[in-house]
Amino acid sequence: MSPFLFALNLVILSPVNYWFYPGFIMEEEEKKQEYPDTGENNNQPFKTTQLSGMYEDWFLDYASYVILERAVPALEDGLKPVQRRILHSMFRLDDGRYNKVANIIGHTMQFHPHGDASIGDALVQLGQKDLLIDMQGNWGNILTGDSAAASRYIEARLSKFALEVVFNPKTTEWKSSYDGRNKEPVALPVKFPLLLAQGVEGIAVGLASKLLPHNFLELIDASIKILKGEDFEILPDFSTGGMADCSRYNDGLRGGKIRVRAKINKTDKKTLTITEIPFGTTTGSLIDSILSANDKGKIRIKKIDDNTAESVEIVIHLHNNVSPDQTIDALYAFTDCEISISPNSCIIQGKRPLFLGVKDILKSDTQNTLGLLKSELEIQKAELLEKLHLSSLEKIFIEKEIYLDIRKTNSFEEMLETIDKGLKPYVEHFIRDVVRDDLIRLSDIPIKRISRYNTFKAEEYMRGLEEELKEVENHLAHLIDYAINYFRQIKKKYGKGRERKTELRNFDTIEAAAVAVNNAKLYINREEGFAGTSLKKDEFVCDCSDIDDIIVFNSDGTFMVTKVTTKVYIGSNVIHIDIFRKNDERTVYNMVYQDGRIGNVYIKRFSVIGVTRDKVYDLTIGTKGTRVLYFTANPNGEAEVLKVYLRPKPKLRKLNFDFDFSDLTIKNRNAKGNILSRHAVRKIQKKEDGVSTLGALKIWYDDTVHRLSTEERGIFLGEFRKDDKIFTINKSGIYKFYSYDLATHFDDDMMIIEKFNPKKIITALYMEGESGFVYIKRFQPDGNGKPVTFITEHPKSKLLLTTDEYLPVLKVVFDPKKNDEDLEDEEIMVADFIDVKGEKAKGKRLTKYVVKNLIWQDPLPYEEEEEEMLESEEESNNSSEREDPSGDDDDPIGEQMSFGF
Repeated sequence: MSPFLFALNLVILSPVNYWFYPGFIMEEEEKKQEYPDTGENNNQPFKTTQLSGMYEDWFLDYASYVILERAVPALEDGLKPVQRRILHSMFRLDDGRYNKVANIIGHTMQFHPHGDASIGDALVQLGQKDLLIDMQGNWGNILTGDSAAASRYIEARLSKFALEVVFNPKTTEWKSSYDGRNKEPVALPVKFPLLLAQGVEGIAVGLASKLLPHNFLELIDASIKILKGEDFEILPDFSTGGMADCSRYNDGLRGGKIRVRAKINKTDKKTLTITEIPFGTTTGSLIDSILSANDKGKIRIKKIDDNTAESVEIVIHLHNNVSPDQTIDALYAFTDCEISISPNSCIIQGKRPLFLGVKDILKSDTQNTLGLLKSELEIQKAELLEKLHLSSLEKIFIEKEIYLDIRKTNSFEEMLETIDKGLKPYVEHFIRDVVRDDLIRLSDIPIKRISRYNTFKAEEYMRGLEEELKEVENHLAHLIDYAINYFRQIKKKYGKGRERKTELRNFDTIEAAAVAVNNAKLYINREEGFAGTSLKKDEFVCDCSDIDDIIVFNSDGTFMVTKVTTKVYIGSNVIHIDIFRKNDERTVYNMVYQDGRIGNVYIKRFSVIGVTRDKVYDLTIGTKGTRVLYFTANPNGEAEVLKVYLRPKPKLRKLNFDFDFSDLTIKNRNAKGNILSRHAVRKIQKKEDGVSTLGALKIWYDDTVHRLSTEERGIFLGEFRKDDKIFTINKSGIYKFYSYDLATHFDDDMMIIEKFNPKKIITALYMEGESGFVYIKRFQPDGNGKPVTFITEHPKSKLLLTTDEYLPVLKVVFDPKKNDEDLEDEEIMVADFIDVKGEKAKGKRLTKYVVKNLIWQDPLPYEEEEEEMLESEEESNNSSEREDPSGDDDDPIGEQMSFGF
């Protein structure tokens, strides 16, 4: 017995809890009255019941009931019992008109024994999925979380889709309702993957189910692929829209996870607008999470407005000095603008819970649909054969005047025998054997119908039945093709407006520390060796956030990284303290230290990429008495020039010299470094500020996550310095400029993204909205950094093609159906066709004829004029590749290099 059941038995068996099952007390009292205890062995039967076993069985029975009858959907029709009973009740009530929801609830209570509240809630949830139920009235709002009106005020009826796909009494298996007064379906004959289309969530005893909704059209396409034997993939789609990263979906099974994000747009530098929200959230809960993050100092917003009506519109106003791109990342990191959903694909199959992947569920649903279609065709075939048989009997009965013979009969049985005898000569014309019911039916034909019988019409009716029968038999012979056509017809009739709402995208992982707003200040008490955010009377270090890490360097050549707290001990010999940025390869530390009290003086350059928090690292050889003589932190790899002064000693002629840090290679932090001097150093001073030795920053655009990257993923944009910009062109006919900050967010409808080159010429073809003609223009973008619309502002104007090739060639394909003339395809040398003009110019009409297609051809060859690189830039690019003069490699210890002083 499990510990839980053992504890449960102890509680139940105690006297104070004897009320838990009153029926048991009543049974025992009845036994005492029937068999009174006289104190003697009267050999009367008396049953002893083991309570622990009873309660163990009852618990398992209860758990099984909740799993099978309440919380988990069935694989056959994708419905929970309450949903199935609601739909069955609505089908019984259906007359094409709306019914009060209160009335539907009342009828459903004939089948569902759990009260009106559970039925009403389930009905509203079904209606909000907007698939099976046609609603009228206030049914609530899934975007804002507003609840539906009372059941007496709202109405519902089955949708046309539900009537066509979900119900067929002829193929439905029935069972008795809970009170035995009615019949209810074991499972509805659903000819569609309803479970995956709607999704479901339920919590049972020791078991839970969470299947996410999928796209209506994609499910149909996948079902067709299953019938064709092709591979397929299905991913969730949510009615609230948003963006989803399904790279870890795991076929919907336990252990999988998807990340869902709100869609956030930059309206301007001070305004963000949320237009779509993650599944499972509402505008109210989302705003609450944003306000909570703002109160905790994780983000900084000025105010927030909720303008949601039919669609989501949450407007976030920012302070003047707040980056909108960083705020977007912070919203994803600290609020419900990004949530994780863990699916758990659990269903009921054969009265048992089963964990089944969504692909297997869809395969099962598709096969179930195939079986139901076959059953319907077989039933239809049997009905047609029966109609044909009865029509044949009636035709022979009347045409051969068998009805005249029954006038001589004296009894009902004799009449049936006479009819049967009259049909005997024609038995080979009948589809099946003639039975008693056939004879009775023929005897019931009124004389009025016999007198009006039209042989021509009867034969025409029978030919129609035969044609219909051939069609049904053809469908049965080609059942797969019939099922494929069925799915296509469903898609055609009901697929409009059911396109994918959730954008599938891979997300980058946002480092919370990198996007957190500085909501605290870091201070240091050097004398006592403490640092923290509460030491407001001591030395100010920098602004920080409460989730940052700090890096601390000491004069003995050690350092450590620790978390920002109110107060932490860091040592009393601190030479540098700052915020630590993980994986920061641009920050370079320049250091000079003396090994021990009288050892050599070493010099090194290094970066700190990643460390273990609160672990002390040694940057020196580790000799006792080692001390740091010079230390700088350079955020962009700057390399200064030092002036080194030596202590005077006999025979030492040169007492000072210069050293340029750019002569050193940036190595691992564990490297010993190079020998700067074997003599004692009196002091070291900075002689000149240096320039960065890291060169330009190489930037890629990763189109899978729509973000910039320095890790060689995606499209290489180029090497960026200081004022360089990124240039983009959107499908809306707008070009924009961006910085190369890795936190930058880009529009989703980009056609071109590249490093901005002011000498490049943009060629654009667009449909002019007012005239409907195609125009072409060439222009050089203005590099002032402002967004510019370069097509006409008519609402129907549409950008068709664009290129930055200097000498593009365009192929024009004319539409033969819409042009009076038979025109051949034409190739246009764009540079000869139109000159470079201003970005606001309308351009030149491409042709007066209707164009079917426009295709860029290979451009003409063109060599750009080479420009001489500035000497400083050339040195900057090459400095990072310089070798150490000693020729030592990047091992942890490092070779020695002596300058001979």
